[in-house]
Amino acid sequence: MNSLFDPLVIRETIFHNRVWVSPMCQYSATDGFVGQWHSAHLDSFSTGAPGLVMVEATGVVPEGRISIACPSIHTREHAESFRPMIDFAHSQNVRMGIQLAHAGRKGSTMRPWDDHRMASVAEGGWECVSSSAIAFHGYPVPRALSINEIHQLRDDFVAAAMRALEVGFDVLEIHAAHGYLFHQFYSPLANSRTDEYGGSFENRIRFLLETASAIRAAIPESVPLFVRISATDWVDDGWNLIDSIELCARLKEVGVDLIDVSTGGNVHDAPITATPGFQVPFAAAIRNEANILTTAVGLITEPEQAQYIIEVGEADAVFLARAMIRNPRWALNAAEKLGVVIEWPKQFDRGRTLP
Repeated sequence: MNSLFDPLVIRETIFHNRVWVSPMCQYSATDGFVGQWHSAHLDSFSTGAPGLVMVEATGVVPEGRISIACPSIHTREHAESFRPMIDFAHSQNVRMGIQLAHAGRKGSTMRPWDDHRMASVAEGGWECVSSSAIAFHGYPVPRALSINEIHQLRDDFVAAAMRALEVGFDVLEIHAAHGYLFHQFYSPLANSRTDEYGGSFENRIRFLLETASAIRAAIPESVPLFVRISATDWVDDGWNLIDSIELCARLKEVGVDLIDVSTGGNVHDAPITATPGFQVPFAAAIRNEANILTTAVGLITEPEQAQYIIEVGEADAVFLARAMIRNPRWALNAAEKLGVVIEWPKQFDRGRTLP
């Protein structure tokens, strides 16, 4: 049986434990550049000995961002703005990943705390695109992408992946969940196309498979490639777990190493009851049926809970977000609760024992 604090090796990358920090949108970038807030946010996690810190959804093109205050990696200069955080993580023996993203019809928003949702052109907004001219609830109707534009975006993902590796990222993750662009293609609820990118299951997963295959072909064999999916739309006639298992088997065939399993985001009022570990069964099913590494995410907060997920083989690692916000050094505390001795930053070592 594996343990939460056992190392995990994927290709040539060693993750020193299976406590991983989820990507968390901060809505604090300026013109797509990460800055002081992101440094404080990400560096705090790196001092807490997680196995991996995953950077938030980062647009492969400026119009791929969720909001006007989300980061992008469409130029070398944008990529370089991440380097200090990556270097600091590496100084702490922590791996750093980046979630490469395109929001599609759910883009061009203001920040969540602003007084209106959609950004105007004057505020830095843009025309959104999607698989089809079908709006997400309360959002403008997007423009359907042409086949040439789909091919260009595939190439944009590859170019962004290469920029990410040039500045030192250890892991690449394609964000294909939560109702964003790839999800808008593979879910029948958002895709009404009649060409080779719509209609059948084979056609709806084509864009994601082509992009994953192109990235895998362009990057070194040693680099782990992850994909985050939404395993279900949580509604009848939507994307479901059976679809996800087949998709993940196909992703494995083109060189994807791990599926980051989440759910939802494509239907605004889907009947989701969020209870502790509510998404873990989806990770377990995909792991067992598609025979691929998975991570579990979603209200995983307690060390014993995380340990159980790994120990019984429901997932190979756990991603934490809210628990990490409350305690960026969650892994240090979890190891102590589970009776495991791990290396602490030297600056904190005196804190192991209370007076």
